[in-house]
Amino acid sequence: MDLFELAKSLIDIPSVTGSEGPLADFLVSLLVRESFRVRTQDVAPGRRNVLATLGEPPDVVLCTHLDTVPPWFGASEDMEYVFGRGACDAKGIMAAMITAAAGLRDSGLKRAGLLFVVGEETDSIGAQKANDLAPGSRFIIVGEPTRNKLAAAHKSVLTLTLAASGRSGHSAYPETGESAVVKLLDVLDDIRRLDFGDDPVLGPTIVNIGRIEGGAGPNVIPGSASAVLSFRSGASPDIVLSRVAAAAAGRVAIAVTAKSEPQVLFTVPGFEQDVMPFGTDIPHLKTFGRPLLLGPGSVLDAHTENEKVEKRQLRDAVVMYQSLVRKLLEV
Repeated sequence: MDLFELAKSLIDIPSVTGSEGPLADFLVSLLVRESFRVRTQDVAPGRRNVLATLGEPPDVVLCTHLDTVPPWFGASEDMEYVFGRGACDAKGIMAAMITAAAGLRDSGLKRAGLLFVVGEETDSIGAQKANDLAPGSRFIIVGEPTRNKLAAAHKSVLTLTLAASGRSGHSAYPETGESAVVKLLDVLDDIRRLDFGDDPVLGPTIVNIGRIEGGAGPNVIPGSASAVLSFRSGASPDIVLSRVAAAAAGRVAIAVTAKSEPQVLFTVPGFEQDVMPFGTDIPHLKTFGRPLLLGPGSVLDAHTENEKVEKRQLRDAVVMYQSLVRKLLEV
């Protein structure tokens, strides 16, 4: 398998969250052809996880996610980079993991496996379901774009939907209605003013207001409005949620969409280390052993209109994954 051609082939199969089926089909065919033993796991209609082993129970599993954020765009390359949706998050990583596992197989090492899951970009439903597969591994190396640095820790994630209710009316008579949009904006302003403090390792809490919806038209007082917020923190998501609920003071309904704890991760000497400001599937992969986090590419390129991964980092990641597996087998 050519590493870069594999990465481009994976990128060229659209797999925005909820539509991972065709990519899973491609991987099953590829991995069977490469003499892996493949199991699939239905997660939702048209969505399935893929677990591949080399004939022996794996002590170490290499894992990343099938899904990408929208919109999809196809692969391209130049001398330095592979471009396309998923190039660094996480189809380039997937290509490096498959190449690494195939190389380990060719050297006679069969105690490594591969796990590819759906839904990481939203609710981690694939990772949660994957725990039922539990192949008996002692370690799981999760791939996200860390610039090939071994992560020592990563932040918690809390995703909330805030829903405000008002009373519709004609905009020429504001006294006849109650604007849900204004109510929501007031709450969002109060949330933005919250001070969550700085974690000594993971730093400040990051708040992103990712989507706002509401109203029917400029001449109608909006009767409903909603917003989706993401918090990434060194604190427990329950602490963050309690602060947000206090700031909202009952003015909006709050629904939790996703929640995971901050992570302190397993590390191995000899690898450059850093802490990561983003969340991963790791908090949900509870039955696969001690977690590590490493992958080529920069998170600054993920989710962008010019998503890319450096070819040099892809090549280096193959070597690093193989080295990590070998070192972990000695632990």
